Amino acid sequence: MKNLCAIIASLFFTVALHAADAKKILYDTKAKGDEQIKAALEQAQKENKNVILKFGANWCGWCHKLSDMFKSNADVAKVLGENYIVVLIDVDKGNNADLVKKYGEPTRHGLPVLVVLDKAGKPLHTQDTGKLEEGNHHDPAKVLAFLNEWKPSKS
Repeated sequence: MKNLCAIIASLFFTVALHAADAKKILYDTKAKGDEQIKAALEQAQKENKNVILKFGANWCGWCHKLSDMFKSNADVAKVLGENYIVVLIDVDKGNNADLVKKYGEPTRHGLPVLVVLDKAGKPLHTQDTGKLEEGNHHDPAKVLAFLNEWKPSKS
């Protein structure tokens, strides 16, 4: 009975954590993705950076995990900051469906999915982020390898 109580308590704790994560607002559900991309490309051209479109939704736990890693891992944050402009594109409830179509239905890989654009807006690569996972998290080494592979040449 004692073990059953511990299991039930653990399950309630896990559900509470997921509910708290689901309430965090990561994606702007009212933002127009095309406008976000236009602004990011203008900045990318000025700073000689590429753009990463991160398609996702506020309910997506893996979207939150990847965003958290982008900020909390010093090596990842450094490579991102020096080489990329990151744009969060909300795709919940059909939002930005035109952009999903424009970029070749990247959400077929699940969420989140990353699309790398050069500073002119040309799509360079679509990354299934499941391939960057290790167990219950994203592997920093895999994320860094991806970021280093697609960063712009600094000439």
